[in-house]
Amino acid sequence: MISRSLGAVRGALGFLTRLPVGYREGDWDAFRTTPAAFPIAGFVAGTLAAVPLLAAETLAAPTVAFGYLLSVYAVAGIHHLDGVADLGDALVVHGDSERRREVLKDTTTGVGALLSVSIAVVALGLGGLGLADLPVRAAIVVAVSAEVGTKLGMAALACFGDAIAEGMGKQFTDGATAGSFLAPAAIALAVVALVRPPLAAVALCGAVAGVGLPWYWANRYLGGINGDIFGAANEIGRIAGVHLGVIAWTLS
Repeated sequence: MISRSLGAVRGALGFLTRLPVGYREGDWDAFRTTPAAFPIAGFVAGTLAAVPLLAAETLAAPTVAFGYLLSVYAVAGIHHLDGVADLGDALVVHGDSERRREVLKDTTTGVGALLSVSIAVVALGLGGLGLADLPVRAAIVVAVSAEVGTKLGMAALACFGDAIAEGMGKQFTDGATAGSFLAPAAIALAVVALVRPPLAAVALCGAVAGVGLPWYWANRYLGGINGDIFGAANEIGRIAGVHLGVIAWTLS
């Protein structure tokens, strides 16, 4: 049991980040059937990505924000942005659900993809600028909680989502059940309690709500989710969590 749990975490870190954890046989299957690994990977990735924020009170805010942006993509990679790109093309195409699903699978990069990726990167950079204006501890709390929250949202996609076709998304949805969401939810709540509960809760809930946006759209206009929606949800959730966390601190 312990060995499988460790394998699930290795699989999550190997898939969701660029960290050199190494894959072992069975890690992928352990990960896709263990939704609790999502927020654990989010905590690790969020903590590492937040390192540049330690300089929030010593360096200029734009420099810190740029460092945070680079750190996020250095730790988490850019492969999830492919989901944002495909979602962007599917958003702007005219046609029914079948046509939109075809566009999701199309490897051609359209205007919708370019615009959506640009907006996502700029939005995260501006979120980093907001973090750089916060006290160091508050900035780190928001960044880590947003990362845990967006991974909790991905766990919810796996546990409650309906896949529209064979592929990575279906591997997650087939490997999880509604009941298996209890474990990732408990881990996320533990993180909130461990750091700064009010602020962490806002950032975490904001990230989960951000994941809900592409999920809702996919259910309505595609008939379900796929791997691209998982990737897009990861990016959108992080952005929403960071911005709402900054807003919460500013208004407190």
